[in-house]
Amino acid sequence: MNMKKLATLVSAVVLSSSVSVSAMAKDTMALVVSTLNNPFFVTLKDGAEAKAKELGYDLLVLDSQNDPAKELANVEDLTVRGVKILLINPTDSDAVGNAIAMANKAKLPVLTLDRGANKGTVVSHIASDNIAGGKMAGDFIATKLGEKAKIIQLEGIAGTSAARDRGAGFKQAADAHSFDILASQPADFDRTKGLNVMENLLSGNGDVQAVFAQNDEMALGAVRALQAAGKDKVLVVGFDGTDDGMKAVEKGMMAATIAQQPDQIGAIGVETADKVLKGETVPANIPVPLKVISK
Repeated sequence: MNMKKLATLVSAVVLSSSVSVSAMAKDTMALVVSTLNNPFFVTLKDGAEAKAKELGYDLLVLDSQNDPAKELANVEDLTVRGVKILLINPTDSDAVGNAIAMANKAKLPVLTLDRGANKGTVVSHIASDNIAGGKMAGDFIATKLGEKAKIIQLEGIAGTSAARDRGAGFKQAADAHSFDILASQPADFDRTKGLNVMENLLSGNGDVQAVFAQNDEMALGAVRALQAAGKDKVLVVGFDGTDDGMKAVEKGMMAATIAQQPDQIGAIGVETADKVLKGETVPANIPVPLKVISK
């Protein structure tokens, strides 16, 4: 083979390789999830994966394990892996700013799911209206117990937009119905912490009539604590509409859950990302409907 033919062959191989890598990168989205140790976010991931498959994209999913440092490392990894757009469910609305800044610097469009970001440039935020949901929970309690009910609130992870907004919405209802808030403490969206915090709070608040937990995991922990204390008549309202939460409502262990649609949050996130990649203008905020589920 003469040198001219060899050079032509090498050029063709390099060009083919470049086109292949480019095409692969174009077809890849990334989803960084705060934790996959929570059924809500597993369902969100499943919804995103199903929609990505339907639209012909590969979806690379990374778990931040509720650690902002891991989240930052995940995004740093993605900036060199050829993905075209980042969907991120933040571990913390403030701490995620560093990860988003890194993506911004790499010219990687960013969409946030479920939890918002307080810093950095985000193309669109897809989430339930958590303020409305918190108010729905309080209003539901009022329909069952009337005005001036004695309430304990279990809060989510401090610094997350979901915890802040659900708390703000619940406060609107609490003020409107003159609730007596006996205690309001974080249990970090975690079932075991929900159990432990509830046990501690019961020791000084035996006259509690209802518990609002800012997610179903904490609500289920609270249910266990209440059962152990012989207070299974206390109303428990959760938030998310997870499978476990819905089963607890059906069995009468929880009075209600404010049902999100995590699969739709994930699916709409991917649909929105697809539009961004096609150069379409998308809304800065996309709400996903909520509903009260009770027996």
